Amino acid sequence: MEDKVVSTAADAVADIPDGASVAVAGFGISHRFPSTLLEALQGQGASGLTVYCNGLGSQGAPTAQLLAENEQISKLVASFSSRPGPPTLAEEQILAGKLEFEVVPQGILVERMRAGGSGIPAFYTEVGAGTKVAEGKDVRFFDGRPHILERGITTDFAILRGYRADRYGNIQFRGGSRNFNDSFAKAARTAIIEVEEIVEVGELSPEEIHLPGVFIARVVKTTTKVDVSSLPQRSARSADSHREYNGKPALSRAEIGRRAAALLEDESVINLGAGLPNQVVNYLDGRDVVLHAENGMLNYGGFADIERADPDFHDAGGNFIDVLPGVSFFDSVTSFEIARGKRLDAVVLGAYQVGGNGDLANWAHPGRPGGGIGGAMDLAVGAKSVIVTMEHVDSKGRPKLVQECHYPITAAECTNVVVTDLALLRRNERGRFTLEELAAGFSVEEVLELTEMDVDVAKNLGVMQDAW
Repeated sequence: MEDKVVSTAADAVADIPDGASVAVAGFGISHRFPSTLLEALQGQGASGLTVYCNGLGSQGAPTAQLLAENEQISKLVASFSSRPGPPTLAEEQILAGKLEFEVVPQGILVERMRAGGSGIPAFYTEVGAGTKVAEGKDVRFFDGRPHILERGITTDFAILRGYRADRYGNIQFRGGSRNFNDSFAKAARTAIIEVEEIVEVGELSPEEIHLPGVFIARVVKTTTKVDVSSLPQRSARSADSHREYNGKPALSRAEIGRRAAALLEDESVINLGAGLPNQVVNYLDGRDVVLHAENGMLNYGGFADIERADPDFHDAGGNFIDVLPGVSFFDSVTSFEIARGKRLDAVVLGAYQVGGNGDLANWAHPGRPGGGIGGAMDLAVGAKSVIVTMEHVDSKGRPKLVQECHYPITAAECTNVVVTDLALLRRNERGRFTLEELAAGFSVEEVLELTEMDVDVAKNLGVMQDAW
């Protein structure tokens, strides 16, 4: 077999031409992007690129944002074009019409890559049916439910990041950093990967090889060093922060998470969305609840402080985490097989709005171009139970529990339980929500005044704090 090691990243990306399609691995806003190759591609200057990725990552860090900052991208196909915080240059380019954007659910993006790399031209999926991403796509019904046609993806190039490689291009990944690398490599005509260590053939045992060298064209050594403590993190409000209604304190963000955690059954397998749903982690000790992450982890623990953070051990929200005995790591294709294959007992998600029929809207809102679906569409369709945690009203005091969602929906009629800072509501067999619990100190009238959707009221109302 040929020696696939290339001496420099500049040599590895030298033949990427203007107008090429390039898949870029990396997760969240900063984790394990192929920074050495991205810097080389930025310096090489190829323009008019079609870039496929989860998201471009954080501005000001060695992520795929480098290509947007250098105006090298003409089309972006991703799960995220925007995230909380100031608009990025990529968002500004989308608004200005300089950058075309196609939003794709995260699990469907990797599945389309897997399909393309497997020679499968298209497949039907329930994910996205009835939402904005279904527009213009063929719809067929299977078992009485609508499914949309998704095309497989192949690309000219993929730029990836691994842990170790041998000279044949056999690759070993580490921890939760495998994410999109497998599917992106298989979909690409030319896959280029940077690794921390290059070894001689035979030094990797067969069991250590996660991606065989047949899928890899070039290997280069990582030279861009990223200090874990300097990695940008997703901004989040304090767990102790809370709102006041009528001069009275509602539940804090931590308390919302505490109430949601009490809904989970012991020995269940669950997924937590980024932001407010992450508060649930703090109330699972001793519960034997197995946590699942979209980047490819099962059975991880609580948050790790920066002093003991491992760059390959992070959840889908970008939080550094501890791992537990029995933890397993895998790629994102497998992660979404777990989700869509109905092996998740529950998913806890945040939301902009929840409709009276259970519709969930949590990925796009006016004022930001595109949006950020991430894995939410796959999770909402695949989980046995969908629990939404959110504040009862938005930052402008408008109800988030609405009769009909005004924002683009994530999934139709999927929400089972809503936990807010004022109330707990559960969707009943008639498809309506029942108000079952109130935050201590608040009345039914006060909560209904801030609720637009029509709801039933339980005969024996509980107090949220009593259910902890």
